[in-house]
Amino acid sequence: MKKLVSAVFAIFLSVSVFAAELTASFVTNEAAKKESVGESVSYLKTQIFKMTVASEKRAAYVFLASLQEQMALYDDAQKSYAQAAAISAGNAEGMPKKSNEQIVLDAVRCALSAGDFATADNYLNSAVRNSKNPEVQAYIKLYTQWSALCKADKVEDIQEPVVMLQAYLKVESMNAVKPAVLLTLWYVTGDKSYSQQISKLYPKSIESNIVKGDVQLLPTPFWFFVPKSGEAEQGTGSFSVTEEKKSLDSEKAAAEVPAKFTKWQLGLFKTESNAKLLSDEVKAKGFDSYITTEKRASGTTYYIVLVREDKNGTVADRLRSSGYDCYGVE
Repeated sequence: MKKLVSAVFAIFLSVSVFAAELTASFVTNEAAKKESVGESVSYLKTQIFKMTVASEKRAAYVFLASLQEQMALYDDAQKSYAQAAAISAGNAEGMPKKSNEQIVLDAVRCALSAGDFATADNYLNSAVRNSKNPEVQAYIKLYTQWSALCKADKVEDIQEPVVMLQAYLKVESMNAVKPAVLLTLWYVTGDKSYSQQISKLYPKSIESNIVKGDVQLLPTPFWFFVPKSGEAEQGTGSFSVTEEKKSLDSEKAAAEVPAKFTKWQLGLFKTESNAKLLSDEVKAKGFDSYITTEKRASGTTYYIVLVREDKNGTVADRLRSSGYDCYGVE
C-alpha cells in the first residue's frame, strides 16, 4: 500500500511540476530562446493549448500577437489579440500588465494594418466604446478616424477625418495620441508644419524618427493605400546621408551582419497593373523581381511586389540606393 501511495504521489508531483511550468512567463521565455521569430510563434501556438489557467493563457496570447505583429502577420495578430481579450482574467504574474480594453485596441490597430476596416469597426463598437479610461477613449477616437481613412477611395473622402484629426490637436483629452494624430495629418496632407511640431514637441518619439527618415513605415494597406492630398517628405535622417557614408555604412553592416532575408518587399497594390509596373521597373534595373498575391480577411486581394536576395546579400542596399523602400519578409 505504501508503494502504491508513493507511486501516486510521485505521479501527482510530476504533473504538478509540469503544470507549474506552463505559465506565460515560462512559455514566453522558452519561445525567446528559439532561433527565429517564426519558430517562437510555432512553439507558442502549441503551448497555449496546453495552458489551463486563464490569466496565463491570456498573457501568452498577447505575447504571441505581439510577435505576429512584428512579423507583419496582421490578420493573425488581430485574431490572437481578440482571443486574449475574450478571456475574462487578470494579468499573469511576471508579464506586462494590460487591460482587456487595451488588448482590444491592439486588435483594432492590427485589423487596420491588414486593411480590414470592417473587423476594426466591430471591435471599436464593442464594449470598449463604454470605457471610462481617458487614454482608451483617445485611442478609440484616433482609430475611428484611421478606419475612415482606410475606407477612403479618393482624396475627397479624407476631408472629414482630416478635419476631425485637426480638431483633436486642440483637445487636451487627446494628448496621449497627439504624436500619432500629427503623424497622420502630415502623412495624408504633406503639410510640413505637422512634422515640425512632431520634431519640436516629441523629439524622442517613434513619430519623430519617421518624419526625420530614420524609420520607415511598413507598407501596410492602411498607410500605403489611403488617398493623400499632398506628399509627405521625410527630413534629414539616416536615409538622407551622403552616398559616401551610405557606402561605408553598407560595407560595415555587410561585414557585421549576415543576410537574414531571402526576399524583399517593395509594396502592396490593389490592382495588378500597378504592381506589374513597379515589378517591370525594378527588373529593368537588374533586380530579380516577381509578383505574388495575398487575400486578406477583408476579402481584398493584394498584389505584392518582391525582389529575391542575391548571393552577396546586398539587394536591400542596392534597392534603397536606387530609391526604393523595402523590408525583408523571409
